[in-house]
Amino acid sequence: MYKIITNLYQFNNWANKRILDGCAKLTPEQYHEPSLGNFGSVHATLVHILAVQWLWLQRWQGQSLSSFFEPDDFADLAALRNHWQKVEGETQAFIGTCSNPTLAKISSYRNFNNEEWSYPLWQMMLHQANHATQHRSEIALLLTEWGHSPGMMDFLYSMDVK
Repeated sequence: MYKIITNLYQFNNWANKRILDGCAKLTPEQYHEPSLGNFGSVHATLVHILAVQWLWLQRWQGQSLSSFFEPDDFADLAALRNHWQKVEGETQAFIGTCSNPTLAKISSYRNFNNEEWSYPLWQMMLHQANHATQHRSEIALLLTEWGHSPGMMDFLYSMDVK
């Protein structure tokens, strides 16, 4: 299981960078344009992806938070990318502490409604990466429509890229 999680999070980082690189080609108007369902813009969706990665990382480390990042916390894509590098570094450091036995252990956290939930750590980690894939796909569609396709985003493709 450890190798699967390691590969999945290498992919997650690679895919996030591809999406962020594509977003760097957008005009400020496109970047903030009301365009994505629940979140309202590319910027807000990127912040959501990052916030959820950070939230789950905190949960994996035994912390139950009552809130997370908001779009106004980041002035622009550069500020967001800067913070993303920090969260990614912390994520990779955490993964480096994992092993098959730790991934199999049940972890508990309290959600924003103060309800307790418990899952094996590996399931939480798969959930977070899958969640990011959903929202990257939404952004990838917009990037493609605006002439800035991020290109191939498939897992196996990411393994072949050197």
